[in-house]
Order: sequence, then C-alpha cells, then structure tokens
Amino acid sequence: MANLKISQLPLATDLTGDEVFAVVQNGTTKKTTYNSVKIPGAGGSGLGWARYDDSLYTSISPLTLTDGNPVTCPNNANTTIDTYINSAVQFYDPATQKIQVENEGDVYVQTIVFKASATNANQSHLHVYLTNTVGTPYERVIAEVEFPKGNAIAHDEHLVFQYYADADFVANGNQWTLRADTGGGTVDVWDIIFFIQRTQNHG
Repeated sequence: MANLKISQLPLATDLTGDEVFAVVQNGTTKKTTYNSVKIPGAGGSGLGWARYDDSLYTSISPLTLTDGNPVTCPNNANTTIDTYINSAVQFYDPATQKIQVENEGDVYVQTIVFKASATNANQSHLHVYLTNTVGTPYERVIAEVEFPKGNAIAHDEHLVFQYYADADFVANGNQWTLRADTGGGTVDVWDIIFFIQRTQNHG
C-alpha cells in the first residue's frame, strides 16, 4: 500500500488496548500499545475497576457483631472480576483483607454492598470506616448505618466512598472496619461485595 496521509487512513473502531503504534523515545522510534500509555498526572490512563464478592457470610451464616467491638470487614473474594482492572496490583487482597492502591496520588471510588439486620434496631448503629497504619487519618472515610425497618429485619445497604492514596496507603494498604453500637444487642452482616474503581491515576 502506498504511503497515505493521516487524513486518508480508515477510522479505527473502539480500541481494545492491545493496538500497536509508534513513538519516538530518546531519538529512537519504538512501538507501544494503547494499554501501556500512562500520562503522569493526567488521570486519563490506567483507569479501571474490579469486583470482589464474599461467599463466607450468608443469610444462613451471617457475621455477628457485638456491641462496641470493631472487626475487619470480611471478604474472601470467592468471586472476583478483574478483567478491566488496568493495575499492577489488585485493589483488594483477601489474604490480608486490605484495600490496596498502586500509586501515591491515585483516587478511588469504592462501593460496599451488604445486607444487615439488628436485634435491637432502635438503639443500633453500624459504623463502616477505613483504618490504616500511620499517616493520613483515613478513619474519617466513614458511614453510619441505621435500622429503621425494625428488629431482625434485613436491610439492603449500598455505601459509596471516595479516597486518595498517600505513601502509607501504597506501602501498607487499608482495611474496612465494622463497629456496631447496639445497646446490648447484635448486628448481623452478610452478602458482602466490594466494587472498586480507580478514577485518577498518577503512575
């Protein structure tokens, strides 16, 4: 085929990520793929998402929280969808039960879905928040869940959090913590799902 001007080339269809094109680097022409392109600080590449579904705690066998005793939010990631994660690290590690980030300065949005019920609904609150090692006080990323339907009735919860990555988050991760204040009762939690999306990439 004869050389054509760019304006004469046929239009590409939607990119899948593995397309190859030429770049000039240090005076040498090289090739790269669309998926490999990252523009530092631009936040427009390396974005992606993943989903992690827990199978351990179900309506038949829920996680039971007692008054004032915090526990790490469990998720064994028995079902994981990470086809579109576009990250060198998983956004969640079920072995350590930690939320993970790739680069300092990245921004993420996480949805946590679960079902919950309380034995003492009018006095019960469930707090869901991040905890970390040192550095930024991520416990400010918090939600408080109430139980207006009454005692022992399942509530469908859908919580959305936004957070950024500092150096400690990159090095050590964070964990979601559950703490129930129940006035002496208990709170059951089950069918836990994590959906995590990177919305800005500073890699």
